[in-house]
Amino acid sequence: MSDTTPSYKIFPGQPFPMGVSEVDNGINFAVFSQNATAVTLCLSLPPSESHENEESRTIQMHLDPRLNKTGDIWHICIEGLPRSNVCYGYLVDGPRDWYEGHRFDNAKVLIDPYAKLVEGRRYFGDASQKLSNFWGTYDFDTLPFDWGNNYKPPNIPEKDLVIYEMNVRAFTVDESSGLDTNIRGSYLGLIEKIPYLLELGVNAVELLPVFEFDEFEFQRRPNPRDHMVNTWGYSTINFFAPMSRYASGGGGPCSASREFKEMVKALHDAGIEVILDVVYNHTNEADDAHPYTTSFRGIDNKVYYMMDLNNKGQLLNFSGCGNTLNCNHPVVMELILDSLRHWVSEYHVDGFRFDLASVLCRGTDGSPLSAPPVIRAIAKDAVLSRCKLISEPWDCGGLYLVGKFPNWDRWAEWNGKYRDDLRSFIKGDAGMKGNFATRVAGSADLYRVNNRKPYHGVNFIIAHDGFTLYDLVSYNSKHNDANGEGGNDGSNDNLSWNCGFEGETDDPGVKALRSRQMKNFHLALMISQGTPMMLMGDEYAHTRYGNNNSYGHDTSLNNFQWNKMEARRSGHFRFFSETIKFRLTHEIFRQENFLSNRDITWHEDNWGNPDSKFLAFTLHDKNGGDIYLAFNAHHYFVKLSIPSPPANRRWHRVVDTNLQSPDDIVPEGVAGVGSTYNIAPYASILLQAK
Repeated sequence: MSDTTPSYKIFPGQPFPMGVSEVDNGINFAVFSQNATAVTLCLSLPPSESHENEESRTIQMHLDPRLNKTGDIWHICIEGLPRSNVCYGYLVDGPRDWYEGHRFDNAKVLIDPYAKLVEGRRYFGDASQKLSNFWGTYDFDTLPFDWGNNYKPPNIPEKDLVIYEMNVRAFTVDESSGLDTNIRGSYLGLIEKIPYLLELGVNAVELLPVFEFDEFEFQRRPNPRDHMVNTWGYSTINFFAPMSRYASGGGGPCSASREFKEMVKALHDAGIEVILDVVYNHTNEADDAHPYTTSFRGIDNKVYYMMDLNNKGQLLNFSGCGNTLNCNHPVVMELILDSLRHWVSEYHVDGFRFDLASVLCRGTDGSPLSAPPVIRAIAKDAVLSRCKLISEPWDCGGLYLVGKFPNWDRWAEWNGKYRDDLRSFIKGDAGMKGNFATRVAGSADLYRVNNRKPYHGVNFIIAHDGFTLYDLVSYNSKHNDANGEGGNDGSNDNLSWNCGFEGETDDPGVKALRSRQMKNFHLALMISQGTPMMLMGDEYAHTRYGNNNSYGHDTSLNNFQWNKMEARRSGHFRFFSETIKFRLTHEIFRQENFLSNRDITWHEDNWGNPDSKFLAFTLHDKNGGDIYLAFNAHHYFVKLSIPSPPANRRWHRVVDTNLQSPDDIVPEGVAGVGSTYNIAPYASILLQAK
């Protein structure tokens, strides 16, 4: 059974549960491979449990297919193993026929796809450990996490969410965070900044990927990107293990697991939900030209990835990253479901945003499916029943499903049309007024079908991918030279406007216009029906200096600059915070159902004129607290005739983006609004009837 096995008692083991489990007679290991002909379990034991010399720490156990295989699952049970601090992996061999889709290589130790913890380097970006290997590990010694007697998740209705898209590391890693060096960039660092999130007013964080990933993946061979560090994390090594280098002080995978739970508990105690950005469309294992085999590829490539068997077994690439996970294969589908359930039951997360989710709508041959089994299974799963489910409804193969994502009335979508139409209207493009009206009213053209609701559209102007809000109003073109790809990466179609000067300037007129435009965008986002999402840092006008694809920069380009936030706390930040809070204290912006003619009056008889770039409307409140909004995207003043307020009410000015702080937003309103109002170029106002 083994080359160098100490005197452990060995049993055939059992096929379920997958991964590592503690059973009556020891530790059970179970791994799926349909096409393997040989599987060897590799164990790396802590020194105290092994012989004195270091050489004997790793042992191998060959699994006999006659004893250690049930169906396509290989398994073994070992009595006497330590209950923690053991690293493990598999050597897997099988057919070498490349054109048939096989990529077996029995020289590589592979991570168990069901490993709940992954051990690798301990410190993020530690160049001395750049080529370190990753192993699965387990921990049956630690007591279950104490969530507390009074603990309960916030369970915020979807219509009431305000989502803050953020990166765990980038949020606090900068020295300006003022945190101890041991917790900067960690789950615990995020906990320290919860008071800030409450001050801003958001009630949900959407965390960029927190599944284990290798930040040094670009540096494994010479290439144009070999100076970069993957700081966004869209390159999953394992779907169950929390990113171990987000633990404080190099604490490793067990600390990462515990501290992640501490973070979720602290956020929940503060009334903030936790949504994970998850990447099930591809993995870190890259393409066939430059493969980085760590797990799935070597365990059973033909099952885990989509490929074209009519074209020499070539990997299909709908993800833009070299491989595409075979999501609707029954085995891969169950892996995805088990992973999602694990994050809900073990870590208590509230929902998921699925990166390039159209990949999950493709069959095993890559063709689009109208009712994808994995999407349906997620929607119908009992464990996931209370979760928010958000799709990014497109992929890199051209499957664009905005408003058409198969949803079972459960799935929300990133509304890419909202982003594009708001960018176009507010920067003053012709012919966009009707689209702008449709988007702020909840995109009924996209989502009013079956039992879908306005909140199934996640409205956003800015996300991690693309320009920041400041860069959207400061750059006409992307400036991606630092990425090393000659400017060929990142979107060329940003619908941005630099307000008259490309990049940084001291021109007071340009700066004032940019400030107004950022406030216009944020106001529009927060008064729109649907679920708003904003990007970390936009509340203080973070810049990446025109880089619209900054995934590989573990620097101030991505990292939250707390000193800049403090410098803008009383101005830009205050406007953003007060606008969020105004949304959350006024039900009128968070309707359960699509607006009817009783809910809104459009003050507009000029819909067909493409040169008209002005829109005003009143949202009607059943208690008389109507809201009047006007957006002027012309380059000149517009003198408004203000409609009469409801009986016994007067209009109060809450927002005028042309005014300086603190007059730009006065939540309680300023009396004295007359029958007309002179609205500035590229400005917007909000009036409330009182």
